[in-house]
Amino acid sequence: MKKIILVLLLITSISSCVKDSDQVVVSPKKTVPKPVFKYGYNLDKFKVVQDTIKSGESFGIILDRHHVFYPKINKIASTIKKIFDVRRVRAGKLYTVLASKDSLEKAQVFIYKHDKINATIVDFKDSIITAVRYQKPIKTVLKTVNGVINSSLSVTLDSLHLSPNLTWTIADIYAWTLDFYKLQKGDSFKFLYEEKFIDDTIFAGYGAVKSAVFKHKGKNLYAFRYTADALLGIPEYYDDKGNMLRSQFLKSPIKFQYRISSRYNLRRKIPYYGNRVRPHRGTDFAAKIGTPILATASGTVSASAKRGGNGNYVKIKHNNTYSTQYLHMRRRKVKKGQYVKQGEVIGWVGMTGNTGGPHVCYRFWKNGKEVDPLSPRLKLPEAAPLKKSLKPEYLAFIKPLKYQLDQKQIQTQQSEVTKEMIVQN
Repeated sequence: MKKIILVLLLITSISSCVKDSDQVVVSPKKTVPKPVFKYGYNLDKFKVVQDTIKSGESFGIILDRHHVFYPKINKIASTIKKIFDVRRVRAGKLYTVLASKDSLEKAQVFIYKHDKINATIVDFKDSIITAVRYQKPIKTVLKTVNGVINSSLSVTLDSLHLSPNLTWTIADIYAWTLDFYKLQKGDSFKFLYEEKFIDDTIFAGYGAVKSAVFKHKGKNLYAFRYTADALLGIPEYYDDKGNMLRSQFLKSPIKFQYRISSRYNLRRKIPYYGNRVRPHRGTDFAAKIGTPILATASGTVSASAKRGGNGNYVKIKHNNTYSTQYLHMRRRKVKKGQYVKQGEVIGWVGMTGNTGGPHVCYRFWKNGKEVDPLSPRLKLPEAAPLKKSLKPEYLAFIKPLKYQLDQKQIQTQQSEVTKEMIVQN
């Protein structure tokens, strides 16, 4: 019996040894880091220096600090001047230098970042010097925003944490058709607009407003972005009937941060003159000092001066029929004989001349006679509507956009930005 037990123990021991010898020990694999590519370069092969241009620094000073001598700097500047003028680098802009990894650490590539998206890459590591424009890949997201006016458009959009840039864009679109001073509590809107992102998460600004609708006094005011002339490639905004929103004159010389403190009134009593009846042949737009004043239509500056009760003023001749004048400016920006475009800043709100508060007195001439530009009886020229041949195509184009605008009741009790709708890479 003892012999049998010894034999069994021996077999078990041998079996155990065989199993142990069959086991293979696998050492963990070493992970090789992937090379980092940016701006088309393998950054692992360079010493990367990222910095901000300081006041007083120039392209030459920066390269000299990174061991590039001035004969080479001058050659770089002259070679790339048609693509990138190195004299125009600005303090506060970000830049990257890719330098050699040897003991010299000599700069080989200079990357100037114009903004979050655009950069210029200057490559001088070889005998051939090049400069190319670079644009980071952008993801464009189409979003919608619904809002109800409680005080003003800017306050409503600000409550939604949207940038003032979007407010200005909307104001530009409706500058000819909607008086933002007359917005009422309970008016509502809905916009379809683009947001741009870098690396999926970094906000890089707004793109185009694709479509919009304002519900004002029970009426829907639509705006659709559409390019009627494919050759010119210039988009315009049209309403749901195909009428262009843009017309010859803006509704106001100030975008929307104003109130009308006094209208055109030939029987008005003016406190400044002891409440005597004196005709007021202008419309006063009250706004903060320094608010930009815009040319309501394109034309040639016929006067730019400071004189008497007018204070600093500008007068513009638009054609043989119409002229406009802008009084009490703090400062003028344009000179006599200068051509200005519609919406261009011509000065800033002030209190010069005879005035009791900061405003711009806006005067309007038709055929040499001062008239009320806000009078419903005054028929101002409008831009030409779409050609009849393009109208069927346009109506088909706006149909899905209009459906998106009308899909949700725009007169809601709460303002909101909706979820992402379309992603374009």
